[in-house]
Amino acid sequence: MTDTLALSVKPEVTAFFDAPTNTVSYVVKDPASEACAVIDSVMDIDYAAGRISYGSADAIIAHITAHGLRLEWLIETHVHADHLSAAPYIQGKLGGKIGIGENITIVQDTFGKVFNEGTEFQRDGSQFDRLFKDGDTYRIGTMPALAMHTPGHTPACMTHVIGDAAFVGDTLFMPDGGSARADFPGGDARTLFRSIRRVLDLPPKTRLFMCHDYGPNGRDIRWETTVAEQRAHNIHVRDGISEDAFVAMREARDKTLAMPRLILPSLQVNMRAGALPPPDDSGKRFLKVPLNSL
Repeated sequence: MTDTLALSVKPEVTAFFDAPTNTVSYVVKDPASEACAVIDSVMDIDYAAGRISYGSADAIIAHITAHGLRLEWLIETHVHADHLSAAPYIQGKLGGKIGIGENITIVQDTFGKVFNEGTEFQRDGSQFDRLFKDGDTYRIGTMPALAMHTPGHTPACMTHVIGDAAFVGDTLFMPDGGSARADFPGGDARTLFRSIRRVLDLPPKTRLFMCHDYGPNGRDIRWETTVAEQRAHNIHVRDGISEDAFVAMREARDKTLAMPRLILPSLQVNMRAGALPPPDDSGKRFLKVPLNSL
């Protein structure tokens, strides 16, 4: 099934790079219609000032509007810990359904406790329009898409195979960047390795699109590669690197990493499908900073 999906259609992919968070968002267009999807959008935050804005999302909206596209899906590859989702903002302007992996419920339960969210915070994924199971298929216009469960970085990570393109979230970085950390609650290095190998079992010409790039060794920012290039050159998981060697490397490296700068606001917003926390009786909204909890 993935062979047919990956090779039969070539979606038109437009990338939007958000430099403050090193995040890449995508507009993915069906070549046979005006339908499109947005993957991993970004809402801007000045954390020190407590100020939310939408410049990054407005650029995506302007592109979709200028090209006369019809937005059908807003896909979150996982609950991001390094940027805030703009999915509900874009949905309010253009429509579309917000989708994420069904294991969002695990993330909601875990971090609902961290942030001391009360019973009013639903932990059933109902904030999203669609919860994808492994192997679920859907369409963007006429274009087939497949949701693959690829946990390890987080329990809810999904890779979306859309035509000959796969959007891997944080499951992989560019070949010289390797792989993402696996030490967040619910993450696991061994599970991540197996998920990556599943992605690399896609046809060699499959285009792979990253959610982040940090320009290792000063190179220009890049976000597109192929299965074949990853298998040959990825510094963490190229062919010949064993599962045990990867796990040892990943666990040792993760112990040295600091928490992402925006993890606290990101988790609170993203586990709500991009919605801000509800206002208090005065109409003000607040993000929490739990002490000594992560």
